Amino acid sequence: MLGATASPHLSPPFLNSNPYSFQDRKQLLIKLQKSKSIKQAAPIHAHIIKNGNQNDPFILFELLRVCSRSCSIEYASKIFRNTSNPNVFLYTAFIDVFISSGAYGDGIRTYFQMVRDFILPDNYIIPLVLKACGSALDLNSGEQIHCQAMKLGLCSDRFVRLKLVELYGKCGEFSEAKTVFDEMPQRDVVGSTVMISCYLDHGLLHEAMDEFRLVSTKDNVCWTAMIDGLARNGEMNMALELFREMQREGVKPNEVTIVCVLSACAHLGALELGKWVHSYVDKYNIEVNHIVGSALVNMYSRCGDIDEAASLFEGLEARDVTTYNSMIVGYALNGKSIEAIKMFRRMIHEGIKPTSITFSAVLNACSHGGLVDIGFDIFESMETEYGIERRIEHYGCMVDLLGRVGRLQEAYDFIQRANIAPDNIIWGSLLSACRIHKKFELGERVAKILLQYGAADSGTYILLSNVYASLGKFKEAAQVRAKLREEGVQKEPGCSSIEVKNEIHEFLLGDIRHPEREAIYDKLKELNDMLKSEDYAPETDVISQDIEEHEKKWALSIHSERLAICYGLISTKPCTTIRVVKNLRVCNDCHSVIKLISKITQRRIVVRDRNRFHHFENGVCSCGDYW
Repeated sequence: MLGATASPHLSPPFLNSNPYSFQDRKQLLIKLQKSKSIKQAAPIHAHIIKNGNQNDPFILFELLRVCSRSCSIEYASKIFRNTSNPNVFLYTAFIDVFISSGAYGDGIRTYFQMVRDFILPDNYIIPLVLKACGSALDLNSGEQIHCQAMKLGLCSDRFVRLKLVELYGKCGEFSEAKTVFDEMPQRDVVGSTVMISCYLDHGLLHEAMDEFRLVSTKDNVCWTAMIDGLARNGEMNMALELFREMQREGVKPNEVTIVCVLSACAHLGALELGKWVHSYVDKYNIEVNHIVGSALVNMYSRCGDIDEAASLFEGLEARDVTTYNSMIVGYALNGKSIEAIKMFRRMIHEGIKPTSITFSAVLNACSHGGLVDIGFDIFESMETEYGIERRIEHYGCMVDLLGRVGRLQEAYDFIQRANIAPDNIIWGSLLSACRIHKKFELGERVAKILLQYGAADSGTYILLSNVYASLGKFKEAAQVRAKLREEGVQKEPGCSSIEVKNEIHEFLLGDIRHPEREAIYDKLKELNDMLKSEDYAPETDVISQDIEEHEKKWALSIHSERLAICYGLISTKPCTTIRVVKNLRVCNDCHSVIKLISKITQRRIVVRDRNRFHHFENGVCSCGDYW
């Protein structure tokens, strides 16, 4: 968790050592401290056993520290089982192995075993095991340890208090967290950051912001915790505004801040701000390691500048599976399927093992490119060659791929044969394909499956309603929408955003809130007149309401993405690329219109919808009219 303090550095055990030279021990300790893996430490350990020094507590302590760095529970357990009369320091090192490996329950159980063995806890092990309780959301054990700390007089220790605040905050017990926090003699920025992060973990943004504003002197960790929390809770604009405030306050961001801000830029499609952050990284010599590099690649690709993403990727000195995944995802999103597959093969050639995310990305690329044979080869190789279990998202990519090329019955059969229960996304993908390929009989069957099992979300209801509307079955379409309302399914409103002069402007359907609304609607009217000369015929069959034809046409023309594009046309110079982000799938009619607008205005228009990027240029879209 951002802002949470680490436990105090583990100290070595103070016990009498075995009778061998101080210099020999010192050399062994130095070698163990430099070891980054069990593979490096094993020969040293063998030498220690050979010389009969395996019970030296200093040596055992450093061996367990190597296990902690390597997340090697098995090796640590063997060492500990063969240790006679371990003290609190060795227990601390052993528990740290579990916590470093994410085995919080085992760490907590080991602590209670220590207590049962009548070994008194100290101010090093208490914060460590409280961290485990917080991470495991084990409030009951945490409360027991809190009581033990009180009996031992350890609650005055700053690290113990901080971990108690974190424990109660993570478990949602904010009154207890606030009580401990308020009792701290020094309510410094570290304690406040812990409290802020706990609020943010539970989506309590107002409480987090109130606490944040009370901190008189904020360091970059505190700023970063708040920015990251806002971004994680979907408040991207607020996160970016807070980053700007951080700059005005003269606080230098760290690597984590940069990654958080780049993530927000990527989500919003804020390319210009993302470029500014990139220039900031260069200007202040912030290390572009694989984490920052991946974030930059992700930002450029999700903002539609895939060429810059590729150029940056090639210039990175450090590349790992995360960096490759970012690039493959970027190519897939931007419709560059062949490039995504080449990147996947290059990654394999360079000896980097793919992950589940890698396969989701490359299969998605195959889907966007209609590459059925390659897609199935990669899908089969997951388990046979790489030992990676296929998940629901991988099956979903294959259904989408078959649907794209019109093999709908095959897709339906594939779902039925799958070794995994299909979800609403898979069925929804097939339903969408049925609509595009006008296979309404199969589409209705799929929709009924979704409704029958209660797996339908608002998008599924709307899609089914539109299928009925396309068939002229307005009564059935109305019934589906009525069912949506009856079951309390909230329809997500369409929202489109555009970045102009480093500011994000958002539009809803028929939005009249923008200060330049008159100019926007004048441009919309001008474009509608131009579209008539291009023989544009609105696809009013997608409107499921039984209303007049002219009302349907108007309802289509005021979709949020069209308003965003109109604002882009009146607020940017000619020939400037217009970039729009929409939270939902672009409808068929808007897709046709944007192609024509790109031709009429000679503008390149990049639209990122829920599924992918659409690069419109001179009347053509990169998606090949399937999305």
